[in-house]
Amino acid sequence: MTEAPRRTGEIRLHTAEDFAGMRKAGKLAASCLDMLAEHVKPGVATEDLDRRAYEFVMDHGAVPATIGYRGYRHSTCISLNHVICHGIPGPKKLKDGDIANIDVTVIVDGWHGDTSRMFFAGEPKVLAKRLTDVTFESLWKGIKAVKPGNTLRDIGRAIQSHAEAAGFSVVRDFCGHGLGRVFHDAPNVVHYAEYRDSFLQIHRAPDIPLREGMFFTIEPMINAGKPDVKMLKDGWTAVTRDRSLTAQFEHSIGVTADGFEVFTASPKGLDQPPYAI
Repeated sequence: MTEAPRRTGEIRLHTAEDFAGMRKAGKLAASCLDMLAEHVKPGVATEDLDRRAYEFVMDHGAVPATIGYRGYRHSTCISLNHVICHGIPGPKKLKDGDIANIDVTVIVDGWHGDTSRMFFAGEPKVLAKRLTDVTFESLWKGIKAVKPGNTLRDIGRAIQSHAEAAGFSVVRDFCGHGLGRVFHDAPNVVHYAEYRDSFLQIHRAPDIPLREGMFFTIEPMINAGKPDVKMLKDGWTAVTRDRSLTAQFEHSIGVTADGFEVFTASPKGLDQPPYAI
């Protein structure tokens, strides 16, 4: 039996065959979110959305990567309103005006497809809609900085400058990551270029060059208030410390000879809410 690959700290460079594997995994993950779009509405419990995702992934001959990962029991993370990430599905029902990030990772033939999108339950408030739009734009500012010769810091700079120019803040406690046959691999992909903490220390993103064949996620979390995070007692759920709204989008990316390939684009064009179902 071949031993499953593990994180070694080294950045892997992938082949054309590997790109093909990631396309399949990414398409299925994106298709799962497409399927969920019509079901995200007031009155629906987040655990019902999670069940639909599980059935969809299994029916397509894949498995949810999150089930059993560090003890996690669900197929998705569903993060509402002031929940930054890793929200746990449960009996809580969506209310009109809620915004939700749904994050799904699937394993197809050993390859991981990892993506998340924002969804609106009913009609979002003006601030929620603007925050979601700016977060989507920030993601794409980061993606368009991906090409050989640029660095991870260029990605973070593009995201941070756009989000902060709009009056929002970038979460610093969570980041994107390498992936492929390993769920969370090197490198870490932070969504800022630099910032000064409360002790006046400057933190800079790593200046690691981008090379053809690198696979990683870009997944900025943007807050309407301050960037500070609070972890809940369940050990998973991260919320904004000031309870401000937060939004996130995520794509899995491959670095090509002259730019990038997005593995997790929506097959139905449902990339940004509100979605025309």
